[in-house]
Amino acid sequence: MSLEEKLEKIRSPKLQNQKETAVVLSAVEDTLKDQSHSATPTAYFAALLALLSQAIVPSDRIVNKDLASSVVYLLDLVTTHVPAALLRSKFSQILTSLGPTLTSQDIEAPLLRSSIGCLESLLLAQDSTAWALPQSQISPRRAVAGLLAFASDHRPKVRKRAQDAITQVLKHPPPSPSLDHPVADMCAEAALRILSDSLDESSRKKRKSKDREQDQHQPGLIHALHLVKTVASASGGWPSKKIEPLCEALMGVSRSSNEYLAMAAFEVFEVMFNGMADQFSSSKLPRLMEAVAELKPSHNDSQLLPSWIAVISRGYDVSAQISPEDTFFKLPMLFGMVSAFLSSASHDIRVSASECLISFLVNCIPDKTISEPSILDEKVFERLAQAAEDLLSVKYQGAWMEVFHVQSALFEALRWRAIPLSRKIVSIIGELRASESFNGKKEADAVLGKAVQSIGPEAVLETLPLNLITSGAGQPGRAWLLPILRDNVINTNLSHFRSEFVPLSEAMYQRVIDNGDLEKTMEIKIFETIVQQTWALFPGYCNLPLDLDKALDQGFAELLSNLLYSQPEIRADICRGLQTLVDSNREVLAAETNEEDIYFRSRITKSIAQTNLEHLASFAGNLLAVLFNVYSQTLPQFRGFILQCINAYLSITKEKDVLDIHTRVTDLLETSLAEIASQPQDTKQQPKETPSNQMPPTSHTFMDLIITLSVYLPFSSFPKLFNLTSRIFPLNQDPQLQKKAYKLLPRLATSPNGSLALQTRNQDLQSLLLSSAPTTSTPARRDRLLAIAATIEHLPPTDLHFIPCVLSEVVIATKESNEKARTAAFDLLVLMARKMIRGGIIEQSRIPNMDPTAPTAAASLEEFCTMISAGLVGSTPHMVSASITTLTRVLYEFHTQLSKEVIEDLVSTLDLFLESNNREIVRSCLGFTKVVVLSLPQDIVRPRLKTLVPGLLGWSKEHKNRVRARVKHVLERAMRRFGAQEVEKWCPEEGKKLIANIRKSRERKKRKRSAEGEGDGEDEEQGRRKGRFESEYDEAVYGSESEESESDLSDKERPQRGNATDGRKGTYIIEDPNEPLDLLDRSALGRISTSRPVSLKQQRGKQHRPTVNLDGKLVFGGEEGDKMLIDDAEEKEPGDGTLERGIGAYVEAIRGRDAVRRGRGGRLKFSNRRGRGEIDGDGEEAGMGRNEGKQGRAVVVGKEGRGGRDVRERRAGRDWREGKEGRDRREGKEGRRERREGTDGRRERSGKGNGVVKKRFEPRSQRRGLGVAKVRSGGVRKTGRR
Repeated sequence: MSLEEKLEKIRSPKLQNQKETAVVLSAVEDTLKDQSHSATPTAYFAALLALLSQAIVPSDRIVNKDLASSVVYLLDLVTTHVPAALLRSKFSQILTSLGPTLTSQDIEAPLLRSSIGCLESLLLAQDSTAWALPQSQISPRRAVAGLLAFASDHRPKVRKRAQDAITQVLKHPPPSPSLDHPVADMCAEAALRILSDSLDESSRKKRKSKDREQDQHQPGLIHALHLVKTVASASGGWPSKKIEPLCEALMGVSRSSNEYLAMAAFEVFEVMFNGMADQFSSSKLPRLMEAVAELKPSHNDSQLLPSWIAVISRGYDVSAQISPEDTFFKLPMLFGMVSAFLSSASHDIRVSASECLISFLVNCIPDKTISEPSILDEKVFERLAQAAEDLLSVKYQGAWMEVFHVQSALFEALRWRAIPLSRKIVSIIGELRASESFNGKKEADAVLGKAVQSIGPEAVLETLPLNLITSGAGQPGRAWLLPILRDNVINTNLSHFRSEFVPLSEAMYQRVIDNGDLEKTMEIKIFETIVQQTWALFPGYCNLPLDLDKALDQGFAELLSNLLYSQPEIRADICRGLQTLVDSNREVLAAETNEEDIYFRSRITKSIAQTNLEHLASFAGNLLAVLFNVYSQTLPQFRGFILQCINAYLSITKEKDVLDIHTRVTDLLETSLAEIASQPQDTKQQPKETPSNQMPPTSHTFMDLIITLSVYLPFSSFPKLFNLTSRIFPLNQDPQLQKKAYKLLPRLATSPNGSLALQTRNQDLQSLLLSSAPTTSTPARRDRLLAIAATIEHLPPTDLHFIPCVLSEVVIATKESNEKARTAAFDLLVLMARKMIRGGIIEQSRIPNMDPTAPTAAASLEEFCTMISAGLVGSTPHMVSASITTLTRVLYEFHTQLSKEVIEDLVSTLDLFLESNNREIVRSCLGFTKVVVLSLPQDIVRPRLKTLVPGLLGWSKEHKNRVRARVKHVLERAMRRFGAQEVEKWCPEEGKKLIANIRKSRERKKRKRSAEGEGDGEDEEQGRRKGRFESEYDEAVYGSESEESESDLSDKERPQRGNATDGRKGTYIIEDPNEPLDLLDRSALGRISTSRPVSLKQQRGKQHRPTVNLDGKLVFGGEEGDKMLIDDAEEKEPGDGTLERGIGAYVEAIRGRDAVRRGRGGRLKFSNRRGRGEIDGDGEEAGMGRNEGKQGRAVVVGKEGRGGRDVRERRAGRDWREGKEGRDRREGKEGRRERREGTDGRRERSGKGNGVVKKRFEPRSQRRGLGVAKVRSGGVRKTGRR
């Protein structure tokens, strides 16, 4: 920013404290104008110096503080533009004048910051001679000493300004042979002294007070660390002579339990290392690393050792950038030094050591040593491999999880150079992985996966063979390696797959065939699984194979072809592998990196990739023939991967071969179309629905292949292709075939030849699309819209009459029930509008049903809106509604490009439709009104509120189709944007209640948000609703905060729907405790549930009955013979042969609760009600009260019914689950039931106070009773006494 721009801001101040500065500046400028001086930086500087001498006297006294603040502030701005020679000559005068502002104790921070800024400009202008003056004189060194004092000031802004000044001074040294600034040593010494003093003071306070909070709050120490960081980052690295004491102090700081102090200390180390990364300061790095190495803590210091290891890691990372070869040769020594810490008992130390070793392996091994290693480099690799192997010894067993991460990094770093070195490591980890008691299988799998990626599956399987065909006592099977190989095989030899896995697949498949048609045993299923897992490796082997030209020969190609025909289970893996062969080599050719990086990453150059593609092209013709045949024999739901494979090989096939294939497929399709045409007319009209397990018609298959071929065809073949398409478009008796034909045009638009063909034959396509409109079937509408979009995209400017020809169809499509069709229609509308914006000619005479003498119109967005507006006078409400919806979309998308007059006309026109009696039209108008309220400028919308608000309120009482909710939301958004008073002003009297309700609801939500601490969150509420709609337009038109209901419930109060309970979704596996779940079984999907299943224990717990003895006491651990006789009777069904149960069944039928009864008038009454807690079958009630009498008897007195009081005895301990609450509920329920039943439900009392109850027999009462039950004349007499 120039000086004039800075002064201009001061001349027009916006803050009160800047007005004094503006007055001073005005006075200075008036003085310069009176003295006829030009307003140069030097003139400003001289005038401000004169004013400074008036505000501050040499006797260290500030005469006018306000004037001094303004003058020094202006000097701070001006001195950066003053010549350096003038500043050097006035250095003593300025420093003397600023002395009181720098030394006074009660100086204010703004004045002090401006003074520091003046000092910075003065110091930047000094030369080597001035910097050589001692600090005792008025010299730059004295000024720097003052800045260092302010750099640890307690005021944050003053401290920050001083640190920035020191940084600028140290980064701009005067011209001299030295790399460092002349005061760099002085700054480093002062910063180190301040840091040491702060450390000593902190230690004294810590010894005096054991308060942990005191240790956490140490601002002085943090300020000192920031000053050290400032000096280290600004001076080109810390001075060499001061490195040792600084490292010692920083390591002392890192011992603190305050994590902020430790982080600040490491930030200083980071700054020092970053400063030494350039070639000028790199000479200081060895000294720094030696100083850090000498500060090595104790082996068991869990507080300081992780920090020290982190510093070592970062230091050698920088060292590897400066001198990679020297650091690489030190790597074995460093590896051994740090790996010793892996035997520590502290987990933090082990983790830090493992991360440091990983950093060494990632950063300290140059790429050149991998691609072109020397003899010395190989020696280093051997030593590293030996050290890594030693980490798998028993000594480091406690750190094996961390060691596995180091082993993974080793394989990743050494790449294929680890083949002869890591066999022992693979063997040890494989043995550990095979052990059943080993707990680190996941980490071991990760190491073996990295080994497969780096050294290849061949080297891994030589050490750990699968042993699946011939496994014995000394040769354990390792089928667990197959998933690891599947996920990690890449960039290896394809011939290994042929020699190792093809025989394995054949042997396993032969065993499956030998089983014949017999039922598949578990062993046969395992063989099938191994076959599938074996061929799942094929795509990985096909990812940039190293020996493609040798491995893929005629014999292997024939084998793959036969498998594609004979084994559908592995068809997907074979197609994916064949496709990967093409795609991976094409990616190498398309890579923009240099050859060295490509070779280092994949050991394949671009020339090799080109050779591989040529080799694959020699097999493309035969492979495509096989793939076409397989495609025609596969069900539609399993064809996707085959079509992708066909597409890949078509991309490398010669143009002549592609043309021959296209000719044959086209001939077959024409034959199929001729057969369709020869069918009887009544057969054509029958709807054809192909079941999912039945092959589709051959015409569909051939059309799919032609669509795939189309982008690879030469330009000369397109006339025949378009001719074929013109025959299919009118075939509405086969909707799927018609749909596929429409897909051809968007497909052609993706290729250069296809785009050229769409341009040259655009008029023919227009005629074809217009003529086929009446015969378009419903499933093909979306694809037809996409085909129209492809045609319009290539439409010449002279043929824009095609847009109004199809506009009505597109407008109607915006009301389609299919969401994808609606989206395609809206996208096509936007495309049409943009095409009209580009300009062109609309020959209206060429539009159907138009006057041949109609004039030619110029294409524009306004003309497009006029075309759409013609639909507003449509004969059906559906057309009117669609036209309004279309205008809404266009207005939302292009409201910034439409003129104000057009927008006002649209708004005033559609304002009238709010008075329509048709709900469909009004719903579209509400969407339009919402876009008007949200998107248009206020100066357009505000005058329309006079008619909009009454029109909206006219529909505020309509509840159907959520009209009222939409009206309420539009009004709410209008109140948000224009204010409640503006909306209420135009509100009729009958609608003011709704406006008041909206206002109160908003205020209530605001209060609730404020109470919950969410702030004034309209934006937050919109953020919570984000993602409900596909586009911003749908959100603007259909989104509503009021649409959920008319209540004022917030989102958090509203119950959630679907699976979004509590914001969490889970999947559960239902297991049978008696049988493990076989994940390889296809029926395993039936065991997967999205809802939490109820365990068997919980289900059985409801029906469990405790065992009791004759006294009603619980019995634990009893046998079947210990059960009561009456309990045995319970478990038997009525009519099981016993006397009691026989009588019970009869009495239950005529006197039970569910028996037939007679009500008033003698009418029969049936009851099928179930009591509380009852379950089906023989189960007992879910909850029973626990009633224990003193002598094993409980007497429950219910409410008094018509037949007397209900006094019942219950056996103690039977209802032990429910407690008192359940008992009270049952009493009330039974009392109410007896009042309803009247005399039929009365119970007869045989005596008073004797505890004996006589009642009709009831099985459930018998189960609850105590004592011996005696049957007499159809009743039961019980007593608790024996």
